[in-house]
Amino acid sequence: MSRARRAAEPTGPRQQRGIRRSRDLFASFLVEQTDPQRFYGDLAADSLATLGEWVDVRDRLVLDVGAGPAQFAAAFRAAGAHYIPLDYDPQVASVADGGIVGSADAIPVESGSVDMVFCSNLLEHVEQVEQVLDELVRVLKPGGLLYLSYTNWLSPWGGHEASPWHYVSGDYAIRRYQRAHGKLPKNRLGETLYRTSVAEVLRWARAKPDAEVLVARPRYLPDAARHLLEVPVFREFLTWNLLLILRRTNTR
Repeated sequence: MSRARRAAEPTGPRQQRGIRRSRDLFASFLVEQTDPQRFYGDLAADSLATLGEWVDVRDRLVLDVGAGPAQFAAAFRAAGAHYIPLDYDPQVASVADGGIVGSADAIPVESGSVDMVFCSNLLEHVEQVEQVLDELVRVLKPGGLLYLSYTNWLSPWGGHEASPWHYVSGDYAIRRYQRAHGKLPKNRLGETLYRTSVAEVLRWARAKPDAEVLVARPRYLPDAARHLLEVPVFREFLTWNLLLILRRTNTR
């Protein structure tokens, strides 16, 4: 069996991931800019339901790398986790309330010290992808879980707020957004946004000697869509947002 396929069976309550769930998540996604409380609240609840298949987060030490919206902090803490946010920006809501200021490519946390790493929609914003990925695994205890998701560049939303014009070019997307809104987009290719692919992260996961892949599928789509990941090129356009859950298997 490919290392990118599920290597173990979940032990917790099964999440229902059909068309209805996808419809509801996409409806929330469409109001991210106008109603972020709704979108990030729904996404946090969905993320915890996904994790709940593999682990009970109660009393677990959870490090959120690239922490941002306070809704994730509230959801993890309400579930009983010992939640620690980490971000390079000290003004981020969840970090400002008490967290760690630091970089994802050199996490200021001891190796093998946390039960879980949660990393949602950070990876497309870092230039050294594999270095960050290695850091996310490094800080996990043996048996600890990494929840990783990100929007790849060739996704319909790969250009973020400047989408879908990133399909023309990153520079064109920036110029068009600036003309339309009178300001630069927050996410700019080569500055705050990078061409992260599905293929490169799957290669890393399959080759990682000290991690086991439990889940590999599109984050927002029904479970049947996991087969998209086996189709090169098409997966870059159709995955939208890749979700991986890995388990740390040993220390080096």
